[in-house]
Amino acid sequence: MSGVRAYVAVSGGVAVEPVLGSRSTDLLSGLGPAPLTDGAVLPLGLPPDGRARVDVAPQPAPPAELLLRVTPGPRDDWFAPAAVRVFTSRTYHVSPASNRIGLRTTGPALERARRAELPSEGVVLGAVQVPPDGTPVVFLADHPTTGGYPVIAVVRSTDLPAAAQAPPGTPVRFLAVRR
Repeated sequence: MSGVRAYVAVSGGVAVEPVLGSRSTDLLSGLGPAPLTDGAVLPLGLPPDGRARVDVAPQPAPPAELLLRVTPGPRDDWFAPAAVRVFTSRTYHVSPASNRIGLRTTGPALERARRAELPSEGVVLGAVQVPPDGTPVVFLADHPTTGGYPVIAVVRSTDLPAAAQAPPGTPVRFLAVRR
């Protein structure tokens, strides 16, 4: 296995009470069973009769450096012109605080041109939101439906699988492209 996320399938499933029809944990809402911790033991269900069929889709290892192609906007005008240049010319690194919600970065902070508050608005998969600390966050699979910070750019969907698997410390560069 390569990368930082994987799925584990168990014949018979995990024997916990379903919440809204699911046995998974939603970190944002807090629904479902408690998140797994080191040393957790999962109760397993009884396996069905017969052999389970397994499909395997090999995935390439994440690259040594992430090059994320981004379309600028919709709120790139909320940043100082120098910040937009920094965003697309400097190297960031994947933060250990990253998860399925977002790839958090460490690196140069992006200075905002506008200090006003931005009302929450819908964000798409791959949106690059910049919280008050100025470091970009790329929204991944479990991203929220609304955000309250400006979105400087959106990552191309074809670049997101590698971003989701990148281990902490991986260098990240954002490359501005037009649609």
